Amino acid sequence: MPELPEVETVRRGLAPALVGAHFDLVEQRRADLRFPFPPDFAGRLTGRRVTALRRRAKYLLADLDDGEALVMHLGMSGSFRIADSADESTPGLFHNSRGKDDAHDHVVFHLSNGKRITYNDPRRFGFMLLIKSDLVAAHPLFRDVGIEPLGDDLDGATLARLFAGKKAPLKAALLDQSLVAGLGNIYVSEALHRAGLSPRRAAGTLTRKNGTPTASADLLAKAIHEVLDEAIAAGGSSLRDHRQANGDLGYFQHSFRVYDRAAAPCPRPGCGGTIKRIVQSGRASFYCNTCQK
Repeated sequence: MPELPEVETVRRGLAPALVGAHFDLVEQRRADLRFPFPPDFAGRLTGRRVTALRRRAKYLLADLDDGEALVMHLGMSGSFRIADSADESTPGLFHNSRGKDDAHDHVVFHLSNGKRITYNDPRRFGFMLLIKSDLVAAHPLFRDVGIEPLGDDLDGATLARLFAGKKAPLKAALLDQSLVAGLGNIYVSEALHRAGLSPRRAAGTLTRKNGTPTASADLLAKAIHEVLDEAIAAGGSSLRDHRQANGDLGYFQHSFRVYDRAAAPCPRPGCGGTIKRIVQSGRASFYCNTCQK
């Protein structure tokens, strides 16, 4: 499943082509993806102008000039290609071959600016919905979603408030989408290593008895920001099926300190420990039990 940096990378790649353009033609090539398309999906989009493209957690939302929002989720293998109407090739340099089998091109948006955006999804775990923009926050997909980790809302004090009294492991608390939106397995592992915190540690230990944040809470908030910002700048991680909107691979996977590096030496200077792999709630956690406490 693409994580927040991958989805944000796709948003930034799509925005220049999509925002301000009208949907001249929408090709809907099947009745459903993970879920059925909304009734009259193509008809409701045709002629509409995209006024903004935003991200909430791991969802993309294209706001339309009629007050609706096109909600898009990439699932495990969904991706977008951008091309000029006169050129079938996708902009960007491909480092690995990328599936272009039109059997998996399920939606094609023909835009008024001459661009063509194709949604390809071999596994069909992604989906698209149409929701009134002013009702998005109350929709079941979004009403219980926590704070966004990229903005100023996430700091040590916020983590202390969210985790107060929680006995759950820190890794599980960070993956709880009702607390913090969009964090996934990869970047939680990386942030915890940077902050020197064990994924096994009780989340409530980041909060003092008076409710204020510990130094560890401040370190973790800073580490989350740093990891996400660096991953977005690098274009995400491109594990498995993920690609940027221009087709390029991301390169943050080359900067992983712990994720998928079991048995490797800990990269923290002077540590001397070894990266270990454990399973928590069915998810692999990678950490150094020497320097992460």
